[in-house]
Amino acid sequence: MHRDRFRKVLLVFLSCLAGSSFAQSEKSNGLRKENPPLPPEEIIRKFADKEEEFRKAREHYIYRQDVRIEVLELGGRRTGEEYVMVSDILFDDKGRRVEKVVKAPPSTLRSIILMPEDIQDIQNIYPFVLTTSSISRYNLNYLGKEQVDELDTYVFDVNPKSIDRDERYFEGKIWVDDQDLQIVKTYGKTVYQITKKNRDARFPRFETYRQNIDGKYWFPAYTKADDVLQFPSGNIRVREIVKYENYKRFEAEVKITVGDEVSPSEKKPSEK
Repeated sequence: MHRDRFRKVLLVFLSCLAGSSFAQSEKSNGLRKENPPLPPEEIIRKFADKEEEFRKAREHYIYRQDVRIEVLELGGRRTGEEYVMVSDILFDDKGRRVEKVVKAPPSTLRSIILMPEDIQDIQNIYPFVLTTSSISRYNLNYLGKEQVDELDTYVFDVNPKSIDRDERYFEGKIWVDDQDLQIVKTYGKTVYQITKKNRDARFPRFETYRQNIDGKYWFPAYTKADDVLQFPSGNIRVREIVKYENYKRFEAEVKITVGDEVSPSEKKPSEK
């Protein structure tokens, strides 16, 4: 995000949104320094395999995505500056992923400018997935166990091993269900290589909760960020909320009807 006190910006590129955030204290409540039954490296390998299954499975689901971004006063009162986008993530008749906008009132944001990087984070970082193909980019450190609602979880600290130019990474903590071995909660921020072009940009800390779908997968359900962004020209409080609802597995229905072969004697004169 960029702060801009002098102009309004058309946010037309936001029609491709896909996610968002929830920020709170970094302190863990009830973290227990327990040794897991398996070596942490084995737990990491197992949940990375599960995350790969989750990533592939979610590509076959349709759902509704509700994104709301607000600028607040530092004390928390609403200012009226708001961006809203509600869309259905569907498939077209050729099986391609498409987004159908359901609600998109004109943006009233004035104090900040949403950038392509904000969209990239909403799509890729907020619903963070740590699969077998991406886990080699990160350092993971086992911290202990913690109760999340009714789930007992393994808690890991996560940070990128290196930061490549033009790539964005997650840095923070993940909570892994000790039974299903899937990530059920993430809390952190986006990290990236700071350049002259983006040095004045700021991005909020966020928290994402997942929900069990079809008794098998843990998909993102709710993401929220509520953070004070420290711009060179002053501080701005931003709140972002994204809801993922109505997950349904997409099943392409193709019906082929094969009729009985018609003998030459049964054909009409016009068919001969």
